[in-house]
Amino acid sequence: MSGCDAKPFPRIRLLPEGDWYYALEKHNSSVWLGDPKLDTTLRQHKCQAFNKNFSLPSSPSISFNMINLNKFFKCNSTRNNTLHIIQKKNDHFSGYNMYNGCEGFSIYYKLSQDDDEHIGAVPTNCSLIRLPIHSSDGDLFNLLGPEILVEWKLSDDCNKCHYDGGQCQTDKTNKFYCQKVFGGVGSVMITCLVVNCIWHYKKRKFSSSHLLSTKKLSDNFNHDVEGGSIYFGVPVFSYSELEEATNDFNSSRELGDGGYGTVYYGKLKDGREVAVKRLHEHNCKRMQQFVNEIEILTRLRHNNLVTLYGCTSRRGRELLLVYDYIPNGTLADHLHGDKAKDRSLAWPIRMNIAIETAGALAYLHVSDVIHCDVKTNNILLDHNFSVKVADFGISRLFPNDVSHISTAPRGTPGYIDPKYHECYQLTSKSDVYSFGVVLVELISSMPAVDMNRQSQEINLANFAINKIVKCAFHELIDPSLGLDSDTKIWGMTTSVAELAFLCLQTDRDIRPTMVEVLDTLKEIQTIEFGNEKRAKLVAGPPFPESEDRLLLKHVKSLPSPNSVTDKWRTCPSITNTK
Repeated sequence: MSGCDAKPFPRIRLLPEGDWYYALEKHNSSVWLGDPKLDTTLRQHKCQAFNKNFSLPSSPSISFNMINLNKFFKCNSTRNNTLHIIQKKNDHFSGYNMYNGCEGFSIYYKLSQDDDEHIGAVPTNCSLIRLPIHSSDGDLFNLLGPEILVEWKLSDDCNKCHYDGGQCQTDKTNKFYCQKVFGGVGSVMITCLVVNCIWHYKKRKFSSSHLLSTKKLSDNFNHDVEGGSIYFGVPVFSYSELEEATNDFNSSRELGDGGYGTVYYGKLKDGREVAVKRLHEHNCKRMQQFVNEIEILTRLRHNNLVTLYGCTSRRGRELLLVYDYIPNGTLADHLHGDKAKDRSLAWPIRMNIAIETAGALAYLHVSDVIHCDVKTNNILLDHNFSVKVADFGISRLFPNDVSHISTAPRGTPGYIDPKYHECYQLTSKSDVYSFGVVLVELISSMPAVDMNRQSQEINLANFAINKIVKCAFHELIDPSLGLDSDTKIWGMTTSVAELAFLCLQTDRDIRPTMVEVLDTLKEIQTIEFGNEKRAKLVAGPPFPESEDRLLLKHVKSLPSPNSVTDKWRTCPSITNTK
């Protein structure tokens, strides 16, 4: 049995008797919809794709907007067309791209993000259509995509009705009225709210908690302008300001280059040192990651997470995110990169890094967030080797009342949970698997993927499992950590290896939670270091007061292990050798 029981995405209609769409992903005030019919026509390069006409319901309580649609002009060709008419069209669409691969009509378009561009009177036999953009490269069919981002905003009347203790309703004539209620309104998932608003918008009811969050985020959308304003609760920087701060994004300022964007060092006019992430493209996928990272980071506060200082406007020239600058590079740099030769990561530092990273991930999970891309390149270090977990572009909000999220696997090869890859089911245990790979990197100093290893051991996870099963710890643990001279280091590294072994199990039920991982790492460090270190370890990585209480509540609900080695089979070679 594969253990996969993924269910298809929920289906909704934008209008009665309209086309069906798949609800792919949700955010606090938006939902990504997939159009299966459009997907088929685009894949087959059929010109029926340009017959699509997207429309949204109207309601006095809530308004909707599709934000990733681009303007296209469909100009029909007839037998009566004259050279004069054709020339007139060409003059009107000067500077536009033209696609004439469809019989009977041509398509004129630009990929400008400026929705307010003046287009003048549309020529005879031409009509304006709007289609979702997927990419910025390739031919017209490759530019288009089947995914639409729909945002919504509550009306002022509906907000006032809610704050006065009522429910927003619509009568048979589609007029708004406020129905007074007494007592609490049943809580519903935000996805159900979106589906209900779009599909049955004349009969909608709103939960109080989600009305508050929707109002806050919809208000933020209204202030999304270039420079000097607030977007999702963070300052909006102008492109020119960040261009100046990074010396025109000079290559000498480059801190790193990932799959989604390049990060540059910058210095603002107020003297703050910053890291500016410049997303590679300005399309709907990048915009999704851009908005997603802002949404998640603005709701989180933890000493071991990067701080988001601000961003550019999503309607601006480029998508840029501004973070606090972490000066000491990534954990990957120090383990097996440019900084590895410095041998600055002694075992006690590595142990602290493991605990701080586990603390940050445990905090994310009790905050209903899955990181989705845990790896040593996303673990930044300051001058004191304190951890800052970064890169939340593909992170996901994970409601605590669902078992998993069905989504296509995203992440970095070597770190992706194999069950997630096989079943398309994302859970918090997917982060646990990725962190297990990080633990193995910490004890081995080896990269997660190495093509020079044997074919069955190219992935570090497979290599580690093979060595741990055989109790061949000397072939896994970095000898430069001082195993032969310090029995405490030997005990801790082998215990961490056994914990990583649990994290890397294919069966998710066997893997511990991140809270259990954090608890066990602290116990390993405490037991091995002795009582003189216990007071420092009890404090653990600092949490804000409210989140600290929440995490401690989860920790106290778990059985405390009596000893580290009680959980696993102890290899005879460990006790015999040491």
